Amino acid sequence: MKNIKRCILIMCDSLRRDLILPDSSPTLTALANNASWFANARAVFPSTTRVSSASIATGCHPGRHGLLGNKMITEDGKGLRCHNVGEPVFRDHLQRVTGRTLRVPTLAQRVAAHGGACIMSNVSAGAAYFNDPDGFGEVFHSAGSYGPGREPYLDERALPIKSGCIGDTEMTARFCKKLLEPDAPVIATLWLSEPDHSGHGHPLGSPAHFAAIANANACVARVLDVVDQLRGRGEDVLLMVASDHGMETVINEIDVGQALVDAGLKAAADSDDVVIAPNGSSCMVAIDPRVGFLHSAIVEFFNHQPWCAAVYEKQALTQLGLSPEDAGNTLAVVMQSYEQANEFGIPGSTCIVADAQDPKNYNGFGQHGGLGNYEQAPFLIVQGSGFPTQSTHYGPASLVDFAPTFLHHLGLPCTDMDGSPLQLRIGADDHSASRSRLSCIAAH
Repeated sequence: MKNIKRCILIMCDSLRRDLILPDSSPTLTALANNASWFANARAVFPSTTRVSSASIATGCHPGRHGLLGNKMITEDGKGLRCHNVGEPVFRDHLQRVTGRTLRVPTLAQRVAAHGGACIMSNVSAGAAYFNDPDGFGEVFHSAGSYGPGREPYLDERALPIKSGCIGDTEMTARFCKKLLEPDAPVIATLWLSEPDHSGHGHPLGSPAHFAAIANANACVARVLDVVDQLRGRGEDVLLMVASDHGMETVINEIDVGQALVDAGLKAAADSDDVVIAPNGSSCMVAIDPRVGFLHSAIVEFFNHQPWCAAVYEKQALTQLGLSPEDAGNTLAVVMQSYEQANEFGIPGSTCIVADAQDPKNYNGFGQHGGLGNYEQAPFLIVQGSGFPTQSTHYGPASLVDFAPTFLHHLGLPCTDMDGSPLQLRIGADDHSASRSRLSCIAAH
C-alpha cells in the first residue's frame, strides 16, 4: 500500500492550556498522554485570531506577512484608516491599496502542486480567508466558500453555519467527510469557534465556558476517529491540535483615542492624525508624518498611564515580530494584565482598548490580544512521525513553527520562514522529558 503523507490541524480557538482538564476535555487529555506536549507554546503578537491565522499559514510573524491585527491601519491615499480585518471585504481592500494580500507565500500556495490544502473555519471571515487569501486551495466559511482560483462555491459545498457549538459540530462532520474522500488534501485545517465564541460572552470558567470547551473536545474526538482510519489504511498522518492564544478576564476598558484627545495629542476622536487600531488587550498606533513632532510626547504619555504595561517603537517593534517600516504600527501599546482571578477562580485579568466599532461590553468576560501570561499560553499537542509519545518539550514553540513542521513532514522546503520544524528541535535543546501527562497539564 502506498504511504501517503498528510497533515491535519485542529484549532480550538482561545483554549488556554491550563483549562485542558480531564472532566471537560477527556479526549484532549488522553491525546496529550499519547503524543508530544509543548509546555511553552506561545501566541504571536497581537494575540488575535486573524493575525494567528496568517502566521500559521505563512510560518512568519506579522512584520513579514503584513497582517497586523484584528483591526489594522492602512494608508489608502486619503490618510490613515483603521479597518476591521474580519470583514469579508478586507482582503480585497488590502490587495487594492497595497497591490497584494500577504507579503509571503502561504502553505496553500506551497502545497498547491503537491496535493493541495483546505481550511474549514467557523471564526471571522478575515481569519478564514487570510489562511489562503489568493485561492490556491479550498476555503470553507459561512461568509463564502471558495475553491482554487477563488472560484465561489454556490452549491452544496457552501458552509452556512453560525459561530458556536452547533456550527462547530456541523462543520466537524463536513471536515471528517472531506478527510476520507479520495482526493483529500495533504494539509487540512479545522478551525473551531469554541471556546472563543463563548469566552467572549461568558465568564471564564463558568458552566457555559466549560460547556464550550467540552464541545470542542467532542469535535476533536470525531476527527481523531478519522485519523485512526487514515492511519489504518497506511497513511502517515501528522496531527496537530492547538489553540492560537488564551484569554484573560476583562476588568477595565480604556478609550485610548479619547485619552490622547484629552491630553492634547490627537485632534479629535475620529481624526486621522493619530489613529488607533484596537486589538483587545493591545493596540497599534499610527502617527501621520504631518504630526510626527508629537511622537515622543505620545510615547511619554503612554509610559505614564497605569493601564499601559509597555509601549514599543522603532526597532523595539521587532521584539514583537513587527516591522518598524509599517505605517500601520508606529507604536504598539500593550495593556496591563494581572494575576487576579475571576469569580470562578480562573487567574488572569486584563485591561482592554475600547473599540467604537465593537460596542459590546466585555467586562467580566474573556478577551485577548496582548502579552498577558494567560493569553500567551495556548496549548500545542503533536502526534505523528518524529514526535515521541508521552513526552513534554520545554523549548519555545510558536504558531510560526506550524507551517515549517508540516512542510518538513511532507518533504518540502521551509527554510525561508521565521519558524522552523519542531521535529528538528526535539531532544536537541528543549530539555524534552517523558512524564505523566495529566500531572503536566495540571501544572500548566
